[in-house]
Amino acid sequence: MRKVADETMWNRLYLEFEGRGDTLQGRVKEMLVHAILGGFVTPDARLPSSRVLSRDLGLSRVTVTLALQQMLDHGFLVSRPRSGLYVNRDILKPYLGAVGGAAVTRTGTIEWEKRLRMSPSRQRNIAKPTDWQSFRYPFIYGQFDRSLLPIADWRACAHESVTVKAIEAWSPDRIDRDLDLLTEQIQRRCLPSRGIWARRDEILVTVGGQQACFLIADLLMGPRTRIGMEDPGYPDARNNFLIRAGKLVPIPVNSGGLTVGKRLEGLDYVYTTPSHQCPTNVTMPIARRKMLIDAAEKHDFVVIEDDHESELNFEGRPQPALKSLDRRGRVIYVGSLSKTLSHGVRIGFVVADAPLIAELRALRRLNLRHPPSNNAYAAALFLAQGHRDSFVARLNAVYRERRGALLAALARHLPRATVAQAAGGSAAWVTLDAPVDGKALIEAAARRGVLVETGDVFFATPPRKTRHLRLGYSAIVLEKISPGIAELATAVAEAR
Repeated sequence: MRKVADETMWNRLYLEFEGRGDTLQGRVKEMLVHAILGGFVTPDARLPSSRVLSRDLGLSRVTVTLALQQMLDHGFLVSRPRSGLYVNRDILKPYLGAVGGAAVTRTGTIEWEKRLRMSPSRQRNIAKPTDWQSFRYPFIYGQFDRSLLPIADWRACAHESVTVKAIEAWSPDRIDRDLDLLTEQIQRRCLPSRGIWARRDEILVTVGGQQACFLIADLLMGPRTRIGMEDPGYPDARNNFLIRAGKLVPIPVNSGGLTVGKRLEGLDYVYTTPSHQCPTNVTMPIARRKMLIDAAEKHDFVVIEDDHESELNFEGRPQPALKSLDRRGRVIYVGSLSKTLSHGVRIGFVVADAPLIAELRALRRLNLRHPPSNNAYAAALFLAQGHRDSFVARLNAVYRERRGALLAALARHLPRATVAQAAGGSAAWVTLDAPVDGKALIEAAARRGVLVETGDVFFATPPRKTRHLRLGYSAIVLEKISPGIAELATAVAEAR
C-alpha cells in the first residue's frame, strides 16, 4: 500500500481523471473517491493538507478545499481536531473486505453455451470504434458534432429539472406510468408535425427506438410469425425479429423504399423505415405509402413504421407518416428523440391502439418499470421551451450544406460511384462502380485517418465483397469533407 505522503501518487491519480467531470472540483472529488475505495489509501490514513494537495495537483487551494469539504460532508473523510482529515473507516464497511483484498480464485467454470437459449453476440451487428473522435475524417453515422449541440439550452433544462418542485415531480417510482409532462409534449409537439393525433393512452415512452422494437417483437412474435423486412435494412431490428419470429422475409428496396408486391402476401408484420430508409436514406412517396396501407388491409398484416430522422428534411415539409394515413389501427409507429437531440439521450416512443399500448406497458414494467424520469423531465422541458425546434432547424441547414459538399467531393474524387437520392437525413448511401474487399478498404481508409462504414451488415445475406458505403456527415465538419473523400478515393483504389 502506498503511503499517503507520496506526493507523486496524487498527481498520477489526478491525471487518470483529466477530461472527466464538468469541473476541476468534480475531478478532484472523483479522484479522492477512487483513491479511498480503490485501496490507494488505507482506512484511518491522514490526507495531505489542502495546501500540499493543491501544490501537488497544480490547482488552486480554493478548488481543493471545496472538494475536501464535500468529501467530509459525504462521510468519506472525518476531521480530527488539530490533526487533519482522515479516511473514514466506516465508509468502507459495506464493501465487505473487497477494498485492497485478494482476488477470488475460481476452481472451475460453468459451460454457459450449453445453457444458452440463444447467442445474440453471434449476430451480425453494426460495429463502431469507440475512438471515432480520433479520426481526422469521421464519416460515421449516429454520432454528433459537439459544436452543433445546444449545450446551453440543454444545461438550462437540466438545471430546471433539479429544482425542488421538479424533483418532487419525477423522483417517485411511477411503477409503469410515464412522466405526464413528456407524454404531453410528444402528443402535442412531436406527433402533430407527422400528421398523427393520438390520445395519451395510445403513447408509450421507451428507452430509444431500439427498446420499442424489442418490446414489440417480444409481445407479438413467435415461432409461427412471418415478418417482412427491408433488404437492405436496419440490422438491430432484423436481429430482434430473428430471435423471436419463425420466418423473416427480405423485401427488396428501390428508389421509393420498400417495394409493395406479392412478397407481402402471407405476412403477419412488415417493418419499414419510410421517411429515410435505413440505410439507403430514400423517402417513400405518398402513393406507395397508400399502397402499403391498402396491402396491409387486403392481406391482414400490421405495419411497424420506424420513423427515424423524419425531422431531418431539406426540401420543405416531409411526407406524412404512414400512421397518419392509418384508419384501422394497422400501423404501429416508432419514434425517437435521440436521433436528432443526441443518441445518448435514449428516449423513444410507440404510438398504437390503446389495448396494444397497455400490454406493451405491462411488458416494459417487467423489463425496467419505466424510463428514467429525471431524463424524461429535462427532455420534456427541452421540447416545451422550443429548443428542439430551433435545434432541428439548425441541423437541417448544416446537414444540407454538408451533404452538398459530400456529393460534390464524391463527383470529383469517386466519379463512377452513385449516391442514392435523399431529401434529408444525416448520411449518404454510396454504391461503388466495382466491388472491393470491405476489410481491406476499412483498414486502408483508417491509415489515412478516414473512418468509413461499409454496407454489408445491412443485407440479409452478406455479400462476398463490398459495393456499398454509408457515409455519415453528422460528425464531420464541412471543411474536412472534401479532403476526407480524396483520401477515401485513394483507399478504394488500394483495396482493389
